Amino acid sequence: MMNYKMVKQVHRRIKTSTKILSKTMIVMCVLFLLSGILLDRGMMLLALLTAGMYFLYEANSVKDYEYVMEGSAFTIAVIRGRRRRREEHELDLKNLEVVAPNWHEAVAKYRLKGGTERLPKYDYTSYEPDIPYYTMIITENQRKIKLLLDLPEDMLQAMKRMNPQKVFVHN
Repeated sequence: MMNYKMVKQVHRRIKTSTKILSKTMIVMCVLFLLSGILLDRGMMLLALLTAGMYFLYEANSVKDYEYVMEGSAFTIAVIRGRRRRREEHELDLKNLEVVAPNWHEAVAKYRLKGGTERLPKYDYTSYEPDIPYYTMIITENQRKIKLLLDLPEDMLQAMKRMNPQKVFVHN
C-alpha cells in the first residue's frame, strides 16, 4: 500500500439569503444604536443584543470543509467560522461502494428523485456552479451513507487505483 497524504480544503459559497440577513442585522443594530443615543437609552440594549446575534450567526454561517486522504483512510472535517474544526466522518475506503459524478448511472439508484434507495445524505460541496461534484456511497459504522463531495483529480485517481471498479471519474 502506498503512503501518502492528500488534503483538500473546500470553501462553501455564502448564499444570497445569508448575505441579506447579515446586512439586515447590521442595519438594525445601527438603527437601534442611533435611536438609543437620540431617543431612549433602553434601545441600546437592543443594539447590543442585535450585535451579539450577528456575531453568533456569522460564526456559524461560514463553513469550510477539509478532506484528508491518507492511505485508505478518508476524513471529512467541518470548519465553522474559520476557527472551530470538527471531524464529521472517519471513513475506510475499503468499505467504498461507489464514487461517481452526480449524473452518472452508477449512483442513479441513490438520487432523490427517481432513485430506489434512500440513504442519509451529507453535503460537503462548495455550491460553486462550475465545480463538478461527486457522490460517494460508503459504509460508516455498519450503515450506508451518501456523501456529496468536491473531490480533486489527484484524490479521485488515488481512489481509482485502490478501487478501479468502484470509482468513475468525470470525462
